[in-house]
Amino acid sequence: MVLMIDTTIKHIGKQIAEELLHNGGNPAALELIDTAGMNISHCVGCNYCWLKTPGICAIKDDYTPILKKMSKADQVWLISDTHFGFLSYQTKNIVDRVMPLVTMYLKFKDGQMRHVMRYDHQPDIGIIYTGDGDQAYLERWCGRTALNFGSSSLGVFPAENRKEAVLCML
Repeated sequence: MVLMIDTTIKHIGKQIAEELLHNGGNPAALELIDTAGMNISHCVGCNYCWLKTPGICAIKDDYTPILKKMSKADQVWLISDTHFGFLSYQTKNIVDRVMPLVTMYLKFKDGQMRHVMRYDHQPDIGIIYTGDGDQAYLERWCGRTALNFGSSSLGVFPAENRKEAVLCML
């Protein structure tokens, strides 16, 4: 399943989903979440998701169903505006809140410390952004984030090149 999470002001996720379906994407294997009007708080670092309620975030807001869908998706595409060259705070909140998908335990893998995954399945991660994002920085950040969650980066694409991203979703 391809899960797209749109936090953009102009809500471009719907256009991207339509392009994917037009190029032969399977409607049953695609879900678009537009976060407009949703209450998604930032992670407060309480560690409840690791210690007190393993795998479950202690913050009760609109994020809980998103996390469940992310844990089952094959691909997660973050569609974000950029500010100061980086993702919007709304998108960063979504990424920061995925900590329930990993455990607090660490192990060495390829000479680096990594969290032990809570589940056997981790989605690959891609970014489509609007504005003046720092492409090289976003690519490195996406790659490192995917690596930390035991998955792969699908790439980082400016919104005007979203057709390339759509090809990665097929």
